[in-house]
Amino acid sequence: MSSSNGCRMESDHEYTMKQRHHRHEIMENQCTSALVKHIKAPLQLVWSLVRRFDQPQKYKPFISRCVLVRGDLEIGSVREVNVRSGLPATTSTERLELLDDNEHILSVKIVGGDHRLKNYSSLITLHPEIIEGRPGTMVIESFVVDVPDGNTTDETRYFVEALIKCNLKSLADVSERLAIQDRTEPIDRS
Repeated sequence: MSSSNGCRMESDHEYTMKQRHHRHEIMENQCTSALVKHIKAPLQLVWSLVRRFDQPQKYKPFISRCVLVRGDLEIGSVREVNVRSGLPATTSTERLELLDDNEHILSVKIVGGDHRLKNYSSLITLHPEIIEGRPGTMVIESFVVDVPDGNTTDETRYFVEALIKCNLKSLADVSERLAIQDRTEPIDRS
């Protein structure tokens, strides 16, 4: 759906899913946002990539390496990720807060690392949809984070949104490439 100025308007379904899952309690000096990506690949395929807390580098281009340091893909597991050069960080320590295979929800909290994203928490949800007559996936990712000293709320939100947009584009590219290999047949809606 697009508005007259060419910008995409939020659908009722997107709004409902954001209200259901992506409402963050924000404290003073924090910011939050939610982004949506429509992916031309079946939900189960996209979820198979997203749910791998131990392998975010499969679709997140800024991560070069990931090692589980505690747990075995259950809530409370902790991973250490190495960040590719070019970003203002080299490592991030992250804890799995929620992994729901039935509702397709993943939540991660940053608990350490050499970066400025303090009290960062993200939530990603996947929702089935039909895109061009084929099974597709609506992905919504939201976050809350402290605004670092010396930065504005808008600067912080813009920076984090840019990272998430890049990750979601990469997730779409990887998923859609795998879906083409899988050759999912169109759904007959008649």
